[in-house]
Amino acid sequence: MTSALKDDPKTLVSTDWLAAHLRDPDLRILDASWFLPGSGRDAKAEYQAGHIPGARFFDIDDISDQRSELPHMAPPVEKFISRMRAMGVGDGHQVVVYDASGLFSAARVWWTFRLMGKTDIAVLDGGLPKWRAEGREIEDMAPTLRDRHITVSRQAGLVKDVTQVAHASKLGLAEIIDARPGPRFRGEVAEPRPGLRSGHIPGAKNVPIADVLHSDGTMKDPAALRAVFEAAGVDLGKPAITSCGSGVTAAILSLALERIGHRNWALYDGSWAEWGMYEDLKVAKG
Repeated sequence: MTSALKDDPKTLVSTDWLAAHLRDPDLRILDASWFLPGSGRDAKAEYQAGHIPGARFFDIDDISDQRSELPHMAPPVEKFISRMRAMGVGDGHQVVVYDASGLFSAARVWWTFRLMGKTDIAVLDGGLPKWRAEGREIEDMAPTLRDRHITVSRQAGLVKDVTQVAHASKLGLAEIIDARPGPRFRGEVAEPRPGLRSGHIPGAKNVPIADVLHSDGTMKDPAALRAVFEAAGVDLGKPAITSCGSGVTAAILSLALERIGHRNWALYDGSWAEWGMYEDLKVAKG
């Protein structure tokens, strides 16, 4: 059962909110659908077949740092600016981002905007599945794009690299919160990406994304979210670093922390795709 959502244009908004604001001239909607490799689904093709009216497609793999060997790392500032300008997304816009899974990859784009100093962005609670289930409007035509100036101020504190995470792990300086399912966190199953070790960063706590979401892909209310983190042993009085397989679902935990008023968090962009690759980094199991 989903409780009534308190809409917040800086974190999370409901389908009712989006429907009421759909024709606002300064609203920009982004379809940030992304699927795990091997899923057999094509996010761009699904977007072209049907999307929320006016939505632009945000390609997480393309709008990334392609100089890195790691998957979809945060884009350089210049690339983000050029892509957003070309998509007609810029200063003065309220952005709403959704995905085709409910709440899966959209939070990653929310975090990317936050990293670039853009705070007028919210995730659509329940995403495209909820929008469709309610019989709301869908279109298959591409929006008209007009170049829009965008000002960016990168917030370096919202991202951590492997050296910073290793330091935090060794000294216990922050709560490292891992969004992967329990069996992967505990090292009981092989990682889906080949060549990675199994297990987790020493000292990390496990909060699988399923624990912060309802079955319909909507996020639990702040009181329930706080209880989930506390039940996992997370000390909410400490800084937090969110992590996952490749930096996508970690952003869901970042969004959840923001929803409960925990502002001192950062995302480990390399996540397990990086940590699990280096033999000289310690791995915990169980």
